[in-house]
Order: sequence, then structure tokens, then C-alpha cells
Amino acid sequence: MRALREDNEHAKDQCDPDLKEFYHVGRELPPDHPLHSRYPTNVWPSELPELRRTSLALYNALDACARTLLESLARAFSLDEDAFSAMLLDGNSVLRALHYPPVPAGVDGLRAGPHEDINLITLLCEASDAGLEILTRRGEWLAVPAHPGEIVVDAGDMLSRVTNDVIPSTTHRVITPPGTNERHRYSLPFFAHPDPDCDLSPHPAFVESGQAANHPPITAASFLEMRLKEIGLY
Repeated sequence: MRALREDNEHAKDQCDPDLKEFYHVGRELPPDHPLHSRYPTNVWPSELPELRRTSLALYNALDACARTLLESLARAFSLDEDAFSAMLLDGNSVLRALHYPPVPAGVDGLRAGPHEDINLITLLCEASDAGLEILTRRGEWLAVPAHPGEIVVDAGDMLSRVTNDVIPSTTHRVITPPGTNERHRYSLPFFAHPDPDCDLSPHPAFVESGQAANHPPITAASFLEMRLKEIGLY
């Protein structure tokens, strides 16, 4: 686990911090793996020895699920099955354990400001309470419930880049619905990231002949660093 302060993160182009705190669980690689030194080491509390096993089991299951979803997406565009999923091989994916504390009276109930995720896709296991909303193409906020056993999936900035904006990044936020401000809210998003050296240039299939791509070449590591600076986490 990788602890982060609760007052660090804010939405891009926003000054006010989100009303949340979280831990990260990252990929664990063997010491001789080329990427081992480039990924932060998980720190596990000794008081909960079973936490590592449970967290990594969920991490691996969601990692496999993300690859399957990206394989299906590639087939939908008549691409090689691994056109997107291969980017996740030993990628810098993150499982985030999120806690939204009760919102004090008189405080704006926006727990996480409008934003787009950085990664390829995000898998959201059902949260303990309502509050997730996405921005529709009509500019309206739509509540997105997640019932037991369901996973909500949204597209991130990296997927938007590699598809040359054919798949737009999902703008979303977390509000405090009426009557829930005194309740704690918990959620477990899984951010599916490529490996650091992955090229995020738009796939040729999404760039029309004779037209320039919408985005210049950039590695996943450089793009992640740029976006983390924008939201106050670097």
C-alpha cells in the first residue's frame, strides 16, 4: 500500500482539494524484473497480515478483467485482439481504497470535483453509497448507481489519446446526495495503466489518411507525470 495525504489531490484546473483520503495498492514484481525499481513499493500494515493477500487477489482479478474488456474493445474496431490489452502487460496499474468522510454542515457537498481519469480505463466496484455522476454529451450530470456485483467502467485520457479522441475520456464527479452527508462513503476504483515506456501515440486505425493525429507521441510515464502535476500529486 502507498499512503497519500487526504488534502493533496484536486481535480484538474480546480483549486479546492477533494474531500477524500486513500491508499494505493500497486503491482508487485520480482526483484529481477526490469520494471521493479520504477514502481513504488507497497507498504503493508503489520496489524493486518491478511490485507496483502486479499488486496492483491482483488488487484489481479480486476487486472484480468481490464485486459478482457480491452480485448473486446479492440475486436469492436476490427483491430488485433491485443491492440490495447498488451499495453497493460506489467503495467503501472493502481487499486485505490477510497474513503470519503462525512461532510460537515455548511461545507460544499462536492466530494470529488469534475475530472477525467489519467489511465486507459477505470473499473469501479460498487461503492458503499451513491454519489458518482457522469457528464453526458448534452452537458447534464447523470447519476450512475453500481448495484452489488456490478462494475462501472469509464474511459480515461490515455485511451482517448490512443484512439485519437474517438473514445472520449469520461468526465465524472462524486457528490453528496441529499441525506447522505453524515455517512462515510467507500469505493475501490482500479486504474488500468500501461507500462511506463508504452507509446501513447494515436493508433493508425484512428487517424484518417492524409490527416495529422490529434496528439503528439508521448510515453505513458511522461504523460502520467504531467497529469499528476496538474492534480497536485507529483
